Amino acid sequence: MSRLDGKSAIVTGGGSGIGRAVCARFAADGATVVVADVDGERATAVAAEIGGRAVQADVTVAADVARMVADAGRVDVLVNNAGGGMSDDVLEIDEEEWEHDVALNLKSAFLCSKAVLPGMIERGGGVIVNIASVNGLAFFANEPYSAAKAGVINLTRSMAVRYGHHGIRAVAIAPGTIRTPIWQERVEKVPEIFEKLLRWYPLGRVGEPEDVAAAAAFLASDDASWISGEVLRVDGGLLAGNAQMARELVADFEDAE
Repeated sequence: MSRLDGKSAIVTGGGSGIGRAVCARFAADGATVVVADVDGERATAVAAEIGGRAVQADVTVAADVARMVADAGRVDVLVNNAGGGMSDDVLEIDEEEWEHDVALNLKSAFLCSKAVLPGMIERGGGVIVNIASVNGLAFFANEPYSAAKAGVINLTRSMAVRYGHHGIRAVAIAPGTIRTPIWQERVEKVPEIFEKLLRWYPLGRVGEPEDVAAAAAFLASDDASWISGEVLRVDGGLLAGNAQMARELVADFEDAE
């Protein structure tokens, strides 16, 4: 018996990157997967690959979310993965950019969670997996995105506490740098960017979408039945400490002796 046999899941932003990997992993682990994406063609392509169903939906729009959940039917697991953002310094961004990033990353998680919760409450259980970010736990620039991801983490904890007595678990994953299409676009502009990043990661590599998918599959499964309100960092050790800083500090002290 596979880990997610008999489970029905919606994965938002399932047409590429982390979402695509989550869809593939969930399907391999036995789940029936609804691939939701604002790009209907991408959703259809992934659904065809994994034997799932595709739904085109803009998860920042309540009507689209309601249609998505109605089309899905029973939802045992919701993965709020849709997100992204390229805005940076508070002094440089405008109100529209701020609202876009907050809507895409935080409002979407709120709308989708609100839509599936009544069914989960009625059935006496369910799992909501929110894809947050290390940006929600520490400063890595991209202020609107980071603020929204911090909100996702708090929303996760709130739902875990408020709905736990219904048998509903809410958990979050905070990935570090993951080799997604967005990062590949950055590599095209700055080819050496990954090499520069490696010095900050104790494991010496950036993450792959499959690293996050493996964590999501575990958290969505009964193996994690007593884990709720947790934020699992999938970050190659990034937030455990700064090895480069430690080496430089030690070197400075040694030079001073």
